Amino acid sequence: MWHKNLLSLIGKTPLVQLNAVTRGVAPTVLAKVEYFNPGHSVKDRIALKMVEEAEKAGLLRPGGTIIEATSGNTGMGLALVAAIKGYRCIFTVPDKQSREKIDALRALGAEVIVTPTNVPPDDPRSYYSVAKRLAQEIPGAFYPNQYDNLHNRQAHYETTGPEIWEQTEGRVTHFVAGMGTTGTICGIAQYLKEQNPSIQVIGVDTYGSLFQKLHETGQIDPKEIYPYLTEGIGEDIVPGNLDLSLIDRVIKVSDRNGALMARKLARYEGLFVGWSSGSAVWAALEVARELSPREVVVVLLPDHGTRYLNKVYNDAWMRSQGFLEPTSELTVSDVLRMKVRKTPGLATISPNDPLRYAVDLMQRYEISQLPVLEGGKVHGLLTESRLLEVLMDDPHAKDHPVRQYMVESPAIVLPTTPVDIVSKMLSREMPALLVQLDHGEWDIITRSDILHTLLEVQK
Repeated sequence: MWHKNLLSLIGKTPLVQLNAVTRGVAPTVLAKVEYFNPGHSVKDRIALKMVEEAEKAGLLRPGGTIIEATSGNTGMGLALVAAIKGYRCIFTVPDKQSREKIDALRALGAEVIVTPTNVPPDDPRSYYSVAKRLAQEIPGAFYPNQYDNLHNRQAHYETTGPEIWEQTEGRVTHFVAGMGTTGTICGIAQYLKEQNPSIQVIGVDTYGSLFQKLHETGQIDPKEIYPYLTEGIGEDIVPGNLDLSLIDRVIKVSDRNGALMARKLARYEGLFVGWSSGSAVWAALEVARELSPREVVVVLLPDHGTRYLNKVYNDAWMRSQGFLEPTSELTVSDVLRMKVRKTPGLATISPNDPLRYAVDLMQRYEISQLPVLEGGKVHGLLTESRLLEVLMDDPHAKDHPVRQYMVESPAIVLPTTPVDIVSKMLSREMPALLVQLDHGEWDIITRSDILHTLLEVQK
């Protein structure tokens, strides 16, 4: 027997007992492993549901375009469905998303637009706003809007919730899941509580998100909303899928704790899962420590670790964020302190400045790299070698804007990043790294700076 296509493989994911990371806790802790879906995430479920319901309602017709704002996984599910059904896809994603997610979306034929993370939701540059605008402008477009589309929640009410109830034979006492669009947790919670109202539902939030405060006070505190790194959970808007009456408790998990737990799950349980899965298990263990042996905790693991290879599962990146202990006592902060400065401050250039201005700055201060900044935001990096290459090919390029020739995604490190990690990140293609300081300020570090520091400390 065979399947007509991959869509029939969505759902019916396994429930796996955790054994190593749960040592010392009394209850049984079971993981709902959603990377067994064909698109390797829980979002396959809602992608299929939203598309099928849109087709029934006449909102999506043959040859149509699916446009969505996504952190990656919903986009993957929608791209998978669209590839099989023959739709075009356009996705807007925030720039904090992993490179792997963006590449995977493009591999499935989707068009991906990367937007800034650190802007308000109603800013015209936000990934919400860009998606909405495109959906209005492109004929035949369908905007699923996973945040407010109640078929998101319904998909989990109809599939994931019943699966958990059946797989635990009705023994589940606590359910733990991340909160993003909240369709997953609320859909499952609704079903489980209909079967047994005493089941406790615990939402997993991240620092910088609004959910915990909203759940506890009914209020949104703007001071608690700020950028964070964890992907897939947390929000700065209130999704239409959210029903706080279905959630009994919300636990915040730091970026660091979520990332480290994800690595533990891979190392000790063989579960190669994503960042928010680590956050969910961290919260589940907090709950489990309070419970007795007769109780059963189910925690949902949303996606696969292959989407985080350059972040959570990259030692250099983890050390650069301060999530792993450094392997060297010498840090970027030491290099900056001993750095020989040829400029009164950090020399920078605007993305719209002409190249000739960059030439003037480099010659005046005898420097080889210029950060491209505007309004405190990094747009790129312009290097001397790139400048020479461009002007050799086209002398008239000196009047063109810098943005056409800069490296658009320069590597960024923190003052706490070990020098041995930085030295491995520097290369001919990336001769300098930007350093993110406090209060929105920036600095730059090069091989020459590191060499000078090494000679100084050896004196």
